[in-house]
Amino acid sequence: MTARWVPAGGVVERVASTRLPTEYGEFTAYGYRTARGVDHLALVRGEVAGGEVAGGGDDVDGAGTLVRLHSECLTGDVLGSLRCDCGPQLRLALAMIAEAAKGVVVYLRGHEGRGIGLAAKLAAYALQDDGHDTVDANLALGLPADARDYSDAAAILTDLGVGKVRLLSNNPAKAAGLSEGGIGVVGLEPLVVPANPENAGYLATKRDRFGHILPTR
Repeated sequence: MTARWVPAGGVVERVASTRLPTEYGEFTAYGYRTARGVDHLALVRGEVAGGEVAGGGDDVDGAGTLVRLHSECLTGDVLGSLRCDCGPQLRLALAMIAEAAKGVVVYLRGHEGRGIGLAAKLAAYALQDDGHDTVDANLALGLPADARDYSDAAAILTDLGVGKVRLLSNNPAKAAGLSEGGIGVVGLEPLVVPANPENAGYLATKRDRFGHILPTR
């Protein structure tokens, strides 16, 4: 197996692959491991370039491959937490890629709580209950507002042969991170899911302080 290098993030290596039947249809699951020992996952649907999936390159019309970079969120993705929109966004992305019959979800481990870790995220939640927003809660703990890095994602897409993407995201920082890693972002397609009373303030903060593409109401 060939290790892939990117300027900011060291090495990522493909270490496993298998078919993964899901409620959204069958995907090919690829396991990647970084030099730091972090395991990431890529779920591939249909014909994308490279690897063990058939295909001759990015879309010839220049549209790019549909891609979701999903930051690990145990509370939202697995436990159904209403504090965030992570779980609904992941499910919506899988459904959209299944409908398109082609695309990639890169599931990024080590991104819990925008990179501060699970325990620190829970501590930040407690501060939010006391009136801090999601940014100030992190800062009050002496932690970055957002510590995520997307160079591993760029390396994974490079390994899969995906050079141009239509990014399923509300977050312009993800597009910038992929561009810095040599991946062309030809479009940003927002994943907007309904707010609820528990996460309305959180979503407003992401819009107002991080520049996420979200409605004003």
